[in-house]
Amino acid sequence: MKRSLLSKLAAASMFVPASALAMQQASVQPVELPASEPASAEVPGETPSAQDAQASAPHQHVLPADPARDVGQPTIAPLEPAERLPFWQAGDVEELLSYVANVGALGLDPADYDRSQLDLAMAANNQNGVSVAATELFETLARDLAHGHASDDARVDWHIVDTDFAEEGSLRTYVAQAIASASVTASLDQLAPTHPQYAALINALATERAKGEAADAEAIADIRLNLDRWRWLPRDLGDRYIIVNVPAYTAALVENGKTKSRHRAVAGAKRTPTPQLMAEATGVIFNPYWNVPKSIEPEVRGKAGYEAVKDGDGNIVRYRQPPGPSNALGRVKFVMYNPHLIYLHDTNARGLFDNEARAYSHGCIRTENILGLATMLLEEDGGDWSAEKTVEVVNSGENTGANFVNPLPVYIVYMSVAAKGDGSILAYEDIYDRDAPVLQALNDAPKGVDPLAPLGEQVASAD
Repeated sequence: MKRSLLSKLAAASMFVPASALAMQQASVQPVELPASEPASAEVPGETPSAQDAQASAPHQHVLPADPARDVGQPTIAPLEPAERLPFWQAGDVEELLSYVANVGALGLDPADYDRSQLDLAMAANNQNGVSVAATELFETLARDLAHGHASDDARVDWHIVDTDFAEEGSLRTYVAQAIASASVTASLDQLAPTHPQYAALINALATERAKGEAADAEAIADIRLNLDRWRWLPRDLGDRYIIVNVPAYTAALVENGKTKSRHRAVAGAKRTPTPQLMAEATGVIFNPYWNVPKSIEPEVRGKAGYEAVKDGDGNIVRYRQPPGPSNALGRVKFVMYNPHLIYLHDTNARGLFDNEARAYSHGCIRTENILGLATMLLEEDGGDWSAEKTVEVVNSGENTGANFVNPLPVYIVYMSVAAKGDGSILAYEDIYDRDAPVLQALNDAPKGVDPLAPLGEQVASAD
């Protein structure tokens, strides 16, 4: 009998599936771009081949059910709200409780999913009580699997919206569909993020815990909190997107689950941290003006190379830096509207890309060889741009805009560890000290306590 990924990882043998180990071992050949790093499987956002990604993603299956009922695969798409609670049969309840018992394999805590009311209802043979308690338990677990367990106040500077179950009644309908199709386990499994890094981190968690007393508690904590961060994102990031991982200082173009190019990046300094957000990139501007942020106007006011922009009455409304070799945005910036005014752009200080730690910007993402990335995107899908045309426009010095044929999302995320194909992890510096609040939330610990301490000690120290 096949078992879900969850039950496999929770097995006493701690067996690590070969598909997961091989997930990121396949070589990925990037498009050749001057001055750009080769693609690597060590950075979140960079994916192995589509075949490996599919092989390593959580398996979706249906446990044996009553043959009198149809067995089908539910979807996350919102449906009309159910009018009544679903009728939970004994086999459905058993699946749910088994899933809860083994949810630690996903980095969650089984203790967060209270089964006491369900146990009481079963002991009293109260079918209505069973349906109420089981439905509530399923919904709590489903919300955490789809959106993450950490509360909003633990998600420092997080501005990405996950729309799963956004429509009223859609979660209740999802429960009813799971019961009707006898697929409790499969329905919960398929809420997992589809990005291969999520499955790789689950594999890394099992690998570390299999070490027993030699397991690294800090590594386990890092894996757990980053698993939750992946759950904060939309389940499917799309067929084509750019993902920036701030702690890794990288930006990657991903198409159909495969990294097409990867670029070193400079992120926000500790005093001006880069927020986590999603924006749609619609095109680029060559030879851009740099509109100086109000916060740093005093630094440039009156300096050579900056010009004042005035309104109709002659009042200065802002300062800007004209296009040119000294422009802070370099030769190109991406057009990607967001209220935080964060975007990808070139730089006139390219030597910073040679540094290992690259937190220097005012929040925007300076991207190495962004000119090559822009040209690649402008050429695709029947675009009328070429490398020669790009060079011509840049050398002209003229402020020029160009639109992508197909806009694409840009995700700026904060993943402090990445999992390798062998079950080990690559840890990055927690630049902005954002890890501790997430781990405290996962442990349901009060703020200000050591998130690595056992739960009993956390409560005691808080008192």
